[in-house]
Amino acid sequence: MEIEICPGAEIGSGLVADPGLPADLSKRTFLRAASLLAAGLLLPQARAEETARIVAGSGHKVLLVIVGGVRHDESFSPDGLVNIPHLSADLLPQSLLYRHVRNEGVTAHFNAISSILTGNWQHVDDWGNLAPTTPTLFEQFRKGLGADKSNTWVVASNKALTSLIGASSDSNYGPAYGANVVFPKQLMLTAVVDALRGGRTANMADRSKVEAELESAMAGSNYEGLGWNVFDAADRLDPRVRSTIQNAIASFVRGGGPTSGDELTFFMSREVMRKFAPQVLVVVFSDVEVAHFGSYAMHMAGIRTADRLAYQLWQEVEANPEYKGKTTMAILPEFGRDPDGSSTNGFFNHRANTDSTRDTWMMALGAGIDKPQIIERPIHHIDLCPTLAGLLGCPRMDEQGRAIAEISG
Repeated sequence: MEIEICPGAEIGSGLVADPGLPADLSKRTFLRAASLLAAGLLLPQARAEETARIVAGSGHKVLLVIVGGVRHDESFSPDGLVNIPHLSADLLPQSLLYRHVRNEGVTAHFNAISSILTGNWQHVDDWGNLAPTTPTLFEQFRKGLGADKSNTWVVASNKALTSLIGASSDSNYGPAYGANVVFPKQLMLTAVVDALRGGRTANMADRSKVEAELESAMAGSNYEGLGWNVFDAADRLDPRVRSTIQNAIASFVRGGGPTSGDELTFFMSREVMRKFAPQVLVVVFSDVEVAHFGSYAMHMAGIRTADRLAYQLWQEVEANPEYKGKTTMAILPEFGRDPDGSSTNGFFNHRANTDSTRDTWMMALGAGIDKPQIIERPIHHIDLCPTLAGLLGCPRMDEQGRAIAEISG
C-alpha cells in the first residue's frame, strides 16, 4: 500500500523540509517536528496561552536532569573533562559541584531513579513493573500543596521507567498524585505511523519501507529499542501537526541514518517547558547505555550528547520568562560503571560494588544556589528529593535522605 508525502512545504515551527537539505539538518527538522507532534498528541487541548498557570507552594521551579551510568573517569576527572565541555566550562563557573554523590542502593535504572525521586533507597523490580514503595517528589508536591498534574512531568529515553515512576504504591498517595510520564520515541512512533496511514499526494512511498526506516532511526544508537508500552494515541492529529510530521519525514527519509533518542527527549522536554511550564520537570537521558552493547565509542558519544543537551536545557531556562530567575537545575548520573578489568567487562555494566559504580557527581545551579563552589563532602542520591521538596515548599516527610545544606530557596 502507498502513502503520500509532500516535500518542500512549510512546517508549523517555521522550518522547511527541503529535499536538498543535508542529512544532519533534515534529521534535526524531523526531531523538531516529532516533538511538536508528540506534545500536541499527548494533550492536544492545552496551549500555553490558553492554560492558566496555577503556581503551587513557593513558586520555585525544579528541573532535574538524570543521565544513565557515567564514570568519573569519563566525566569529572582530568582526562574526562574533554567529554563534558559544556558542563565543565559553561556551567561549572555558576554551579555547585558535588564531587562525591553516593548511590548505595540497587545500581539498576528503575531503582536508582526511584531512589533519587523518593528520598529512600528502593529495592523493587528493575524494569518498573513495581512502583516505588514510598511517595515520589511528584506525589509530595501534588498532595502536599494541591498542585495540578500539569505541573509535574517526566520525559525519558529509558524504557525501564514505566508510567509507574510517576507514583508510588503508598496507599495514601499513588497514581492520583502522579506526574505526566512521556516516552517520546514510542509516543512519536505511534503518532507517526498513524499519520502515515492517512492521505496521498503526488510523491508516493511504500509505507512498510518508511515505517521500517523510522523504526531503525528511532532505535538508532540507543539500546532501548522499541516495543514497550506507552500512552495510546487516542486523539486525532490536527492538520497543522499532520502536515508538519509528513513534510519532515520526507526530508528525513532522504537523509537516512540513525537519530539519537536523547535528542528526541530533549526536543520533547523543551516543548513541554514552552507549552506547560511545569514547576517540576524530570528529564532522563539514556544514550550512554549503548555501553551494554560493548561500544565504547558510542558510549562516549552518549556522554557528549548528554553534556550538550543538558546545557541547552539550561539555555532554555535562561531564555524562557516562565523559568528565568526562579529555577534550580540539578544534573547527575544514576550511577557510574564497573571498573575496567572487572569480570563484568568494565564499562559494559553497572553492578559492581565498587566506587567506580557507586561514586558519582552532581551539579546544581540556578535560583537555589547561593554561590558557586566545589564540594568534596560526600552526599547521597536520596538527599536530592528532600532538598528539591524544600525548594518547592512541600511539607517535610520522614525520608532516609537529608536536605543538602548548600541548596535552598
